[in-house]
Amino acid sequence: MRLTEQGESDMASITAAPRTGLLSVPALTGAGFLVSWAAGLSVPVPPAGLEASGSEIVSACSGHGGALAAQFVLTEGLPAVALALVPLAIGRAARWSRAGRIAAGAGLVAAVVSLVQFAIGLGLVATSSPGTAHALLEALNRADGVKMFFLAAVGAAGALAGVLPRWLRYTGIALAVAIAGSGIGYALLLSGMATLAYVSLPLLILFVTGSGIALGRKA
Repeated sequence: MRLTEQGESDMASITAAPRTGLLSVPALTGAGFLVSWAAGLSVPVPPAGLEASGSEIVSACSGHGGALAAQFVLTEGLPAVALALVPLAIGRAARWSRAGRIAAGAGLVAAVVSLVQFAIGLGLVATSSPGTAHALLEALNRADGVKMFFLAAVGAAGALAGVLPRWLRYTGIALAVAIAGSGIGYALLLSGMATLAYVSLPLLILFVTGSGIALGRKA
């Protein structure tokens, strides 16, 4: 059986066609962000507070190296992919308007910071020195605060870009407010304000996952 030239052209078009809908890159990365964070939060590891001493940090990490490393992979390493790609999808959908460019740029910076946190986390898992552990955890938390400020910009710019459903625009605004507050807490090591992360993290997961799926379905 021999394909005609037209048939070959049709087959090539089908092969080259980008995936759309729930199989598109934004949708898959958005869903992956949700799955990765859910898995990371389910890893049983002892928490170390913002004000923990070096010896308390080493004690908390002792015997949990594998679990902590897995958690850093799932909450800092893998999520960086979605933090970069979903805001880029917002920028592209907005035809690189000012808001779209801000969302994309802030997302890329947040992704880089997340990868830096992943590296710091692995260093924290490996150390047994209280002084080093304290310095690494402080750096990790302050970096988290910096990342949150850029994610606030992603939420606000994403809401203003005009390419997301109304409920996601409202979510983006709420995210910007909540995560800016928790960012201050982490950047300045203020435990009270850092507790806003209990609000901002669910909003972040909802915004990134929802935006990825919404943009993927429109692609």
